[in-house]
Amino acid sequence: MDYSFWKKQPANSPLFPDIEWSKPEQRSKAGRLAIIGGNKLGFAGVAEAYGIALSTGVGESKALLPDALRKTIPKAMTAAVFAPTNPSGSLGKDALAEMNALGNWAESVFLVGDAGRSSETAVLYEQFISDYQGQLVITRDAIDLVKNSAQLLVERPETVLVASFAQLQKIFQAIYYPKVLTFSMQLTNLVEALHKFTLTYPVTIVTLHKDSLLISHNGEVITTPWDNPMAIWRGSVAAKAACYWLWNPRKPAEAIATSVISHI
Repeated sequence: MDYSFWKKQPANSPLFPDIEWSKPEQRSKAGRLAIIGGNKLGFAGVAEAYGIALSTGVGESKALLPDALRKTIPKAMTAAVFAPTNPSGSLGKDALAEMNALGNWAESVFLVGDAGRSSETAVLYEQFISDYQGQLVITRDAIDLVKNSAQLLVERPETVLVASFAQLQKIFQAIYYPKVLTFSMQLTNLVEALHKFTLTYPVTIVTLHKDSLLISHNGEVITTPWDNPMAIWRGSVAAKAACYWLWNPRKPAEAIATSVISHI
């Protein structure tokens, strides 16, 4: 098989240096990122993503959280917005208006997780994903929350899924994709699968397998050596990826590949 679609990025050496050099110097031109997540028991992912977005250099960032967290949010999160909460402490169905308003303000929306397991919140997220037309990054348990809408996720343009390998398995299964992913499969086989998958669907996939981070979009696959899985599970990798993609909207894979170098 011809593997011209597979690009290998060394650790600590960006394969696309132009991406780093083109980073906006003025915050007024560095984009607007909305971060959505949290429930009454936790908002660590939202707080960390907010801090990373600002330190990475995004122009403006706002965080949407359940109203149940209003009294516990640190003062450093000056751009927190609150929306109605359901009985389980997650965003309720009446939060759709606030989510849509934030989506209209932002150029990119990041669903970072800590979203709880409420079926009401799942319906809310699915409705928002259907309505919102801009750049969308989804990771951690936010992917699990909307797993019943896997077809919507993979068919939606302008979408990046930063998924665990197990989550990616479930997505393939949910849409009845003919290729079966296994934890024992060779990296080469997964690269081939992602190549064909992202030729079929417009989604961008980011996942970890056998100490390699894989990024795939439009049939192209970029791999980078990776030994820091917790950076992915905390959501920090996805947060930085969202910023770089904001600045390079036509090059999601290259932007994300460049963004991860600082985590290695």
